[in-house]
Amino acid sequence: MTNQTVDIVKDSLQALVDNQAFLPELNGERRTKAFTSLLSILSTPNHVNKSYLRIALENGQVVRIPAFRVQHNNILGPYKGGIRFHESVNEEEVVNLASLMTLKNALHQVPFGGGKGGVIINPREYSEKDLYVICKKYVQYFSDILGPDKDIPAPDVGTGEREMDWMMGEYKSIRPGESYRGSFTGKSVENGGSLGRREATGKGVYYTFRYLMHDFLEKHETWVSERDNKFAKTVLALKSKPLTVAVQGFGNVGSVAALAAYQCNYLNNKVVAVSDRNVTLHNSEGLDIPSLVKFCSSNHGDLPTTDMELKHIGVKAEILNREDVLSLNMDVLFLAALENQVHDNNKKGIKARIIVEGANAPVTTEADDYLSEQGVVIIPDILANAGGVIVSYLEWLQGRETQFYQEDEVFEKLYEKMSDTFEAVLPQFFNDPFPLRQNCYIHAVMKLSTILYRQGKLY
Repeated sequence: MTNQTVDIVKDSLQALVDNQAFLPELNGERRTKAFTSLLSILSTPNHVNKSYLRIALENGQVVRIPAFRVQHNNILGPYKGGIRFHESVNEEEVVNLASLMTLKNALHQVPFGGGKGGVIINPREYSEKDLYVICKKYVQYFSDILGPDKDIPAPDVGTGEREMDWMMGEYKSIRPGESYRGSFTGKSVENGGSLGRREATGKGVYYTFRYLMHDFLEKHETWVSERDNKFAKTVLALKSKPLTVAVQGFGNVGSVAALAAYQCNYLNNKVVAVSDRNVTLHNSEGLDIPSLVKFCSSNHGDLPTTDMELKHIGVKAEILNREDVLSLNMDVLFLAALENQVHDNNKKGIKARIIVEGANAPVTTEADDYLSEQGVVIIPDILANAGGVIVSYLEWLQGRETQFYQEDEVFEKLYEKMSDTFEAVLPQFFNDPFPLRQNCYIHAVMKLSTILYRQGKLY
């Protein structure tokens, strides 16, 4: 297990060990042994599954592609987590992401464990037929460990509903007569997917920001103002002004979050910068997000990169380097690209006072410590980007019951679940000096520890 996950679990347990209100039945040496067991269990995965997929490509070549399925912990329910198609995938990354899924599900009271999959490819370099074969082979190689009550994959970077449809189809072929609808989530609606699943993560990412700056403060502003806390001061200082927003990453998560910000009637915010793998677009008066979303949908997901393209769609923007989005003078920065985007080398250039993590682990530990010390509020990935797994859970339920929700019902249930989580963690966040991320980890570890103890897994 990576040092990051070990540190997360160790720090959380350290914060709990002296809290006698937590697991009060455990005292003295018995408590010490139990917490040692918890550290060992939660900082290591149950299974690391690795294989080399043998693929006959459309061009006649035969290749062997490394693939992973990591199953971290299933004390709360079946393993759950996406399958990532990306050239940077490696075993350590997949193990780390699987452990973070365990914590995320625990935090949001979703009855799943943590899992993650990965295939080391750049999907842009393969034909549609090649990708279809890769998806089929993935299911064939890992079919013994997958299933609606074992391990339920979903889309991640480089995959989407098309790949989940293919994979579920292969799972159905391999296991005729068995339940299959819940074997994969993030499928197309026609194939048993949930309405709203594609937009769920992005909508949840924006909702976490809106909840903090509007819903929570509407109910608790007087209480927050009485806290002698640098994070409370940051939030209250921003509440009284128009907010400028930048979004790094304009894929499924970033574009949906940007559109939600553009359409939001609860906050006085405007999106003034967006970026993708090619470019940053900036307009201090606010960008026409709907036009950019429409352009991307017909341009392989890429933003305009030339003045001619911008003029053609009627969007006014300054064209900057893709990295520039991080250092622009913004109030709020949404990170919806890849991990490790804000790090030791660029952390001092960050001007945003609130950072929302739409991607997994986009801020390194060193940068997180530095920015938190400066009073920057970071809404962490474990809290902000849980919309996907929450709606995946709703999709799994709908598949089992063969009754399907309308889209507005899906989003209503999503917001309700995320609101419950916020109400659980925000009072503690504003009541002590710990960053929000650490409060979330502590809540998640509390949930997992309690269930592990109750089920007798610590002996």
